[in-house]
Amino acid sequence: MVYANSRYRLTYTCQLNLFRFPFDEQQCNITFSSMSSGEEYIKLEAARNDTILTKLSNQIMTTQGEWKLEGMEIIEYTSAENISLTSKLVYMVTLQRKPFLYVVNLIMPLLFLLVLDLASFFISEASGEKLGFKVTILLSVFVLLLILKDILPSTEDDLPMMAIYCVSVFTLVWISVLEAMLVSFLTNLDSSHGEDEPNSEDVKEQIQQDADGHKEPAGVEEKAHPEASRPPLEQLGDDNLLKQTQGKVKADRLESERQKRGVKNAGFCTKLAAVIDVVFFVLYLTAVVVSQISMFVIWNLPEF
Repeated sequence: MVYANSRYRLTYTCQLNLFRFPFDEQQCNITFSSMSSGEEYIKLEAARNDTILTKLSNQIMTTQGEWKLEGMEIIEYTSAENISLTSKLVYMVTLQRKPFLYVVNLIMPLLFLLVLDLASFFISEASGEKLGFKVTILLSVFVLLLILKDILPSTEDDLPMMAIYCVSVFTLVWISVLEAMLVSFLTNLDSSHGEDEPNSEDVKEQIQQDADGHKEPAGVEEKAHPEASRPPLEQLGDDNLLKQTQGKVKADRLESERQKRGVKNAGFCTKLAAVIDVVFFVLYLTAVVVSQISMFVIWNLPEF
């Protein structure tokens, strides 16, 4: 029996599955075997069992970084290679990532930005700050996506859950910005219709100018009033009063018709925008709650 007491530094690389990043748990299998001698000459065995080896490793590893050693399992078996039997010793090292840093720097900011986007629905459309606030949130999410791009490797075949989470938040905020643009457009459309309608004072002034500028032929007035008994000044004053009264009645009638058209047409876009905003908020809130719950449930599922 031979004991090897010398220490060697071994650098080992294992394939990582980053689908559940940063709540992932990795398992690395380190295999020792003899390439020249069979089992009848060399039989590999561990000097200590896996429990003692795990405790010893935790005592030696004073700085574990972002990884935590969960345990080590030792497997001893014999394999048939090139007709001869070979003794093999496998150390199954289980490592768990410490996710606190990624939760604070990525997940919590994304969640807070999503809550802020929900709260932005309570901002008044008249203030004009709602759309700008949503665009700012969208740009903030985009910055977090750039940070995530530098963290995750680009060699993965499947998107990690962290990338799916960031993309889903970005998509939700992007749809919210489009809805805010639509509501703002409908509201401004109503305002432009109101500005295009003529003012009642302008209508009255125009009618008064038309009435003052209208003069009947000289012969018609003489034939219509051949026996004018009143003085010319009094008759002229009565004619002006009659024209002013007729102009006022016509202006009031036009104003009444304009108000009726305004009630039917001017408020339609605003009402439509309010309905769209309420319905979208309900659907948006439902989508946010369902997506967040689904993501965290999948993250907490055990690995198979």
